[in-house]
Amino acid sequence: MDRLILMRHGKAERHAAQGGDFERALAERGRQDVALIASALASEGFAPDLALVSAARRTRETWEAAAGAFPGATADVQRNLYHAEAQEVLAAVREADAPAGTVMVVGHNPGLHDLSLRLAMGSAADPAELSKLRSRFPTATAAVFDIDASGAPRLARVFYASEHGGHGGE
Repeated sequence: MDRLILMRHGKAERHAAQGGDFERALAERGRQDVALIASALASEGFAPDLALVSAARRTRETWEAAAGAFPGATADVQRNLYHAEAQEVLAAVREADAPAGTVMVVGHNPGLHDLSLRLAMGSAADPAELSKLRSRFPTATAAVFDIDASGAPRLARVFYASEHGGHGGE
C-alpha cells in the first residue's frame, strides 16, 4: 500500500425510520458534501484502488456518492468497520493486504479521527495540516496518508467539505 485515505461518512439523518443507528440514511447535504470531497480527492490524484466500507447504511451510501469520482476502485463492505475503534480499522487495512496502490476506509468517528491522529503524530506532518486534523474530524472529512517503503505513514492532506464549497458537519 502506497497511500491510505480515511474518510468519515457524510452527514446522516438523526434517526432512522426503522433499524436504529445502523440504518440511518445519508442526508442530501451529506451526499453533496461527499461528492465534493470525492471530486477534490480525485482531482489531486488521491483515488483509491480499494475502499473498505463499513456496512452501516450511511457509510454504504457515502461510498455510493463518492464512487463515481473513482471509476477504477473496488469496494469491500465490512460489518466489523461499524463503529470500529482505531486499532480495529488498522487491522482491517492490514488484512486487506493491498501490496500497492491506495486503500480508502469509509467509516465512523471516533475511530477514524483517533486513527488519523495516531498516524499523524508519528510522522513528519505539515504543521498546518496536523493542526487542522487535531481540531476536528467532521462528517465528509478525508485524511490522506502517504506510506513509505518501510510502511511508515505521513499525513499528506486533510480535506474538509467546508473548504470545497460544502457545508461540513458535526
